[in-house]
Amino acid sequence: MRTAAVPTVVLLVAGALASCGLSAKAGSESGAGGGSSTTAVARQDAPPLADVTPLSDVRDWDGEVDAVADAPIDPVADDPEPALPTTVTDAQGTKVTVEDTSRILALDVYGTLSRTVFELGLGDRLVGRDVSTEFDEAKGLPLVTQNGHDLNAEAILGLDPTVIITDTSLGPWDVVLQMRDAGIPVVVVDSDRTLDNVAELIHQVADPLGVPQAGDALAQRTQRQIDQVTAQIANVAPSDSGDKLRMVFLYVRGQSGIYYMFGEGSGADSLIDAIGGYDVADEIGWNGMKPLTDEGLVAAQPDLVLMMSAGLESAGGVDGLLDRLPALANTPAGQHRRFVTMDDSQILGFGPITASVLNALAVAAYAPEEVR
Repeated sequence: MRTAAVPTVVLLVAGALASCGLSAKAGSESGAGGGSSTTAVARQDAPPLADVTPLSDVRDWDGEVDAVADAPIDPVADDPEPALPTTVTDAQGTKVTVEDTSRILALDVYGTLSRTVFELGLGDRLVGRDVSTEFDEAKGLPLVTQNGHDLNAEAILGLDPTVIITDTSLGPWDVVLQMRDAGIPVVVVDSDRTLDNVAELIHQVADPLGVPQAGDALAQRTQRQIDQVTAQIANVAPSDSGDKLRMVFLYVRGQSGIYYMFGEGSGADSLIDAIGGYDVADEIGWNGMKPLTDEGLVAAQPDLVLMMSAGLESAGGVDGLLDRLPALANTPAGQHRRFVTMDDSQILGFGPITASVLNALAVAAYAPEEVR
């Protein structure tokens, strides 16, 4: 199979990241375009939501919060022995046989796939990483992406991988085809990231690597953790839609003048629902990922804006962003500087650390003083 069905939202995200040459820890574009320098925001691991005292009024706070998901590596198995060979039909309908998992590459725009390999207990078999794979256990691995999120064929071939797990969020796609032509088994998993397919994505990684039992254990543990956190969120978030925080997710790359609002079907809607917010995108009929407009912001009137940390930095922080987007400055979120950010590699990854991501965002939204 020589073609790829690339989800539009994922392709746009990857393209924007690559065009800016940004990693998940990109520096800020301080003062560019008339914006003032980035406001320093303290980074403190979020405590469990069950251990904090939420605000009695969810709108009774001002100022940005950087949410940090504390999620140390915790493999479900200790060096499991893969049952090989395995033959799977991947997300594109391609039948792939994997005979050797001694040298694994797991690559996507959020670092979710490499994290999954580590959590399955196969982390010592990873031989390289994408730029979004930044947890400590993997930082020493050689990069196979360049200019942000572009796959480097020479770097990949130089690592002599025996199997590649990837999706369509990285490119150029010709590099993936080149790896197949070189005889490397390439398994393409689902690029969609939502709360509904976390377990399925884990299985799509575990099965071709020959560790389906570890996949079952990781999927069950992850879902159990998600269920626990969402139950805690339900206890603190307003139940009436009129009382919920009106939330939007903005994707920004200030260096390139990229300003998008994520809507229905982007993954951001799933995230907002999970942390008990009111997804304004649904109300105004904002589907997928579209360039931000003044009209869209005026219609949305968000109470709170979710963003990637590097995105806010690239616009010059809150001051810079509000200067660039006057319509945002006139919304409740802008007037109260109510922004919640999280590392690019975590916020929309929807992998094994999903529960920690939801917890950190919920603490930031409902008990912000606990993390600043």
